[in-house]
Amino acid sequence: MSFPFILSRKPHIPLIVSPHRTSTSLAAQRVKMPVTKTQVLTPYWSNGVQKLKVAPSPPPKPAYGLTPPALDDSLHVVRCMRQLRSKDKPIEKYIYLTQLKATEPALFYKLCLDNMSEITPLIYTPTVGDACLQFSHIYRRPEGLYISINDKGRIGKVLRNWPKIDEARISVVTDGSRILGLGDLGVNGMPIAIGKLSLYVAGAGIRPESTVPICLDLGTNNKEFLQDPLYLGLRHERVSAEVAQEFMDEFMYEMSQVFPKLLVQFEDFSTDKAFAYLSAFRDKYPVFNDDIQGTGAVVLSGFLNAAKLSSAASGRPLSDHKILFLGAGSAGVGVAMQLTSFFKMQGLSEEEARRRIYLVDSQGLIFNARGPLAEHKRVFSRDDYQGPPMTNLVDILNYVKPTALLGLSTIKGAFNQQVIETMSALNPRPIIFPLSNPVRLSECEFHEAVEWSNGRVIFASGSPFPEQTYAGRTLYPGQGNNMYIFPGLGLGAIISRASSVTDRMVEAASLGLANSLTKDERSADLVYPRIERIREISAEIARSVVRAAQKDGVDRSLDLRAMSDEALLHFIGERMWKP
Repeated sequence: MSFPFILSRKPHIPLIVSPHRTSTSLAAQRVKMPVTKTQVLTPYWSNGVQKLKVAPSPPPKPAYGLTPPALDDSLHVVRCMRQLRSKDKPIEKYIYLTQLKATEPALFYKLCLDNMSEITPLIYTPTVGDACLQFSHIYRRPEGLYISINDKGRIGKVLRNWPKIDEARISVVTDGSRILGLGDLGVNGMPIAIGKLSLYVAGAGIRPESTVPICLDLGTNNKEFLQDPLYLGLRHERVSAEVAQEFMDEFMYEMSQVFPKLLVQFEDFSTDKAFAYLSAFRDKYPVFNDDIQGTGAVVLSGFLNAAKLSSAASGRPLSDHKILFLGAGSAGVGVAMQLTSFFKMQGLSEEEARRRIYLVDSQGLIFNARGPLAEHKRVFSRDDYQGPPMTNLVDILNYVKPTALLGLSTIKGAFNQQVIETMSALNPRPIIFPLSNPVRLSECEFHEAVEWSNGRVIFASGSPFPEQTYAGRTLYPGQGNNMYIFPGLGLGAIISRASSVTDRMVEAASLGLANSLTKDERSADLVYPRIERIREISAEIARSVVRAAQKDGVDRSLDLRAMSDEALLHFIGERMWKP
């Protein structure tokens, strides 16, 4: 699609503008000539008129003589990977990559793109869990924004200290109150926000300078950290829910004023706050909660493909599946709510869809007659069971007879041999998704699921596991990593300039991922595509999200409506930053 350049009195400005340079030998230029700067002009739309602006330029390379004479960029990539692989502990690799990103961001992201499956577990799960636990001890230099309860009443002033306000497009915000399955980590939760945004850059081509990691310090109830002399956060317990809500109201309002083009992703808030804040802000600002909506979308995508494999083996229709969840926190209920979409796609009503889903918490099967329940659990509470509390997971499996067992409990080993053998007796190809992070909190490991199911399991986990060989076949574990969803979802919301993130947009991201498998990936019984294709996948997801935003009327980039799907995909690809 061509873009006319509309400039007042200067209709013939070229896209690339360089200062004039006389012809001189290259050696002379390197030694004598001043460094010149090329400016790239990129088109953008403002009030229906296309204009040009100067694109951000990469930092200049060191002047001649400040680097070794034989330093070669392509060989330096090899050198850095060898340095990385020389570290024998994941946390040391994390520290190395953190330093590399701070000093040479383009090189860091090139390493990520060229070695996605190796580096992703180092900059996010599972290594980021250890990075959070040790954050106050491995901290080296500022990265991101810290806003504390002491800033209440002047949050906007703190936000304006961010050095790149005009470039800001995406922020990941956490208060550290429920980091992965590790609990309340307070300000030590900052690596979660930093890691997620690194994946936005690597996975969707969001410019590094457009990202804003934010940690909200409202105190912590973690006694160990409060007694740690190196802890970097406030030394008091968490403020009350009422004070926290007042703080969040001010924070979100000021965010919308200081960063008018910003999409906000909530991350790792405790269950009660996660649902409350999403409900309070989702219709006012462009915001979504990755634990509730992102996890739900990525699991729905994997489940769509897993259900087809399972139904092909059993001969049962897709509408006949039953799903049992172990874990009923924000992630568990969020995923369950998203999976009702699967059943509605098969023609079931909302009520019929909910009745295909069962939840188990720390007190067993959730049912009405059990007693008072938290508000978020009532949606899936059973009214068709009146017996005594049922707490044994194997007993619950034999009662429900599910086709799929999903874990978001953070209970290591909860899916033991008896559990998986029971699921295998009920189903020719049982669906087992232990989704808790990090690895040491996963409900089971891939090799266990393969062995105890005699190689019949359809498996996806929250953390990575190695492939397994069984009966002469190589079996590949799926990883229900939110990285498949949130970069493309965020990119689509940013490009469409969505005023809010709707349920249709989240579902579009999920379906886009489910449909992204290649023929070879399907023939290998994969439920998720290979992570090395993440940018291709994110572009497709972003296109689906833009179209969903348009259908819901929340898009503000109205010029995109007239584009064909092919032109829109090209438009998205052109806007992905490449290191």
